[in-house]
Amino acid sequence: MTGIATGPRRLPWVVSDSAVLTGRYLTHLRAQPVELANALGFPILMVLMFAFLLGGMMAVPGGGDYRQSLLPGLFTLTMMFGLSTTMVAVVTDAQRGITDRFRSMPMAPGAVLVGRAVADLLTSAIALVVLLLVALAVGWRATGAPGGFAAAVGLLLLLRLAMLWVGIYLGLLVRTAGAVTAVQVFEWPFAFLSGLFVAPMTMPPVVSAIAEWNPISSTAAAARVLFGNPGWGGGSWVAQHPVLMAVVWPLVIIAVFGPLSVNRYREMSR
Repeated sequence: MTGIATGPRRLPWVVSDSAVLTGRYLTHLRAQPVELANALGFPILMVLMFAFLLGGMMAVPGGGDYRQSLLPGLFTLTMMFGLSTTMVAVVTDAQRGITDRFRSMPMAPGAVLVGRAVADLLTSAIALVVLLLVALAVGWRATGAPGGFAAAVGLLLLLRLAMLWVGIYLGLLVRTAGAVTAVQVFEWPFAFLSGLFVAPMTMPPVVSAIAEWNPISSTAAAARVLFGNPGWGGGSWVAQHPVLMAVVWPLVIIAVFGPLSVNRYREMSR
């Protein structure tokens, strides 16, 4: 293939192609408002269901309003569920032949994936803003400093970025609707085996340790700290350093699945 930029010219080429593809994905989303409605509607439903139907029977170890502890966990859950959303989009593009069409074009390697990642992250940011507004409407309050609020939102979006790279890789790897269903089913046990809804310290010892080291537990705990909401606490090192681990875990996931996704995309048969 000719015309491929190298050396110092490569970065502008990647940025330009990624920006074009980001616009393409966002245009598609605007043309399919049902997809955007689903992205916004499900998190709102989760907030209303947990806050008004299940929250009354929960308690926070050491005292505190469970609803105030719950909402950061639901914010984190929404970011985690972006994994299957991205996976569905990647599989759909592959089944329609769009991915192979892009691979045949003189396009920067990886630009298709970066464009998908940026578009999904922007959509998730919109969903998170809507979710925060709904949370405020049902009585949730962030009592921390404004800087902490911004940091919490940043950590939630960082987790979303990590999860979407996992979704991209799995979508490129399996390329079947059945595998997407299996991942969606697995998301719920992964979410409950964490500190999103209840304190890990209330679980059996082995399960508690797994829950505390679950990456989404760190993001939820860090969000509680930065929003100024009551948290679960915990005696393990990871539970005592939630903000640090909320940065480390997503960066590790991105460092693993980002290159894996790009390599998988390059190796796909035409």
